[in-house]
Amino acid sequence: MKITIDIPGDIAHSAELTQAELLREIAVLLFQWERVTLGRAAQIAGMHQFEFQKLLASRKIPVHYGLDDYQADIASLRQHDWR
Repeated sequence: MKITIDIPGDIAHSAELTQAELLREIAVLLFQWERVTLGRAAQIAGMHQFEFQKLLASRKIPVHYGLDDYQADIASLRQHDWR
């Protein structure tokens, strides 16, 4: 699924956020709300997983990473043929 968000130019300008920064913030929130795994959040943010973990640590956001998260990340890696 692809979601397109239309943000009026004046609001986008006053928020002073680039598209990459906005995606990063969305990824952080989705991860905090436990709606996506660590790996998925990093993907949304366009960051390597370790870099995303550093971002979370800099904001004092704990990494909740259980067995379900691990299994979902492994499945995602296999789906993308990462070895």
